[in-house]
Amino acid sequence: MNKIVLKSDGSIVYNEKTVEKGVLSFLACEVVLDSTFTLRSYFQMVERYSKFIELNSSFPSYMKQYLESPARGCVYDGFKHLEFGKTVEMIGFPGEPRLEIYNSLRGVYGSETFDIRNVSLKNLLDMPLALGKLAHIVFGDKADILEFDTVFNLFDFIDGILWELSFQGTLMQCELRFGG
Repeated sequence: MNKIVLKSDGSIVYNEKTVEKGVLSFLACEVVLDSTFTLRSYFQMVERYSKFIELNSSFPSYMKQYLESPARGCVYDGFKHLEFGKTVEMIGFPGEPRLEIYNSLRGVYGSETFDIRNVSLKNLLDMPLALGKLAHIVFGDKADILEFDTVFNLFDFIDGILWELSFQGTLMQCELRFGG
């Protein structure tokens, strides 16, 4: 699998050259993050390579939030960094077994991970972003989660982060709607 490096300024580097055009042809490439990559870098990448906006109809609203946020200092004290990971979960035993594969974006502090749902985008933009491992959960047994090194392609990275951000504020919206 070809590798690309996502730089902190939002650029994509392939074979030590910055990608200028034909960016969609890199969607299947393995992603490596620059050591100073942040969630803001992710949005700078989407801003720079505007074709990515066409990958998901939710992009315009998140790009608007990103553009309206302060230019720096957008951090959340409850996390040291954000981690993008992958989970493979076997579900349904006894009964109808199935396999679910999904990506996640979590806040990390020490050895603990946290949901980002209740933290607004403007408080996450300058958080360092790292690639995590693949967690394998067998029939809901979260006590014995197996972890493996894995790779992420560019499409999974772009779409997976946006998917996770789409859950932000859902608890507060439910409280407001149901009078809680």
